[in-house]
Amino acid sequence: MRAEVRLTEVPAPTRIAPYAAALTADVIDPTDPEEDLATGRFVLLHDPAAPETWDGCWRIVTFARAELEPELGADPMLGAVGWSWLTDSLADRDLRWTAEAGTVTRVVSESFAGLADREASVEMEIRASWTPASGAVADHLRAWGDMLCTVAGIPPLPDGVVPLPGQRR
Repeated sequence: MRAEVRLTEVPAPTRIAPYAAALTADVIDPTDPEEDLATGRFVLLHDPAAPETWDGCWRIVTFARAELEPELGADPMLGAVGWSWLTDSLADRDLRWTAEAGTVTRVVSESFAGLADREASVEMEIRASWTPASGAVADHLRAWGDMLCTVAGIPPLPDGVVPLPGQRR
């Protein structure tokens, strides 16, 4: 994982599949470690019965959220760009996947009356699931972490640069 990503194991959902593991992630601001730039959840599900919609025995279910610059809220391409951040992150690690599904949501908040002095804000949420078709689960987790950093506004690492390990929690 990139150094900016802090992972924490959390209780996994119990009704979706017989076996599951879950992590939350926070992307910290490299200039202010007390500030979170993005947050997310990564859930790995396993069902030996291989549900038809999964197209396999394993399923990854993710969520990512970050605040964006207000001017991005009106961009008609924001949803498609958000989805491409996920698929590009997986492809950049030479991973294959199948049965992908998801949504990209933008929430624009404007304040009025007694709160009128607050600036407008825009949040983006990416909810996605897919079945890993190649690579280890850890590689899919790293790709999701890359996407989470992209959503947070942290540029990708250049080729040949290895991230330093982050502080363990």
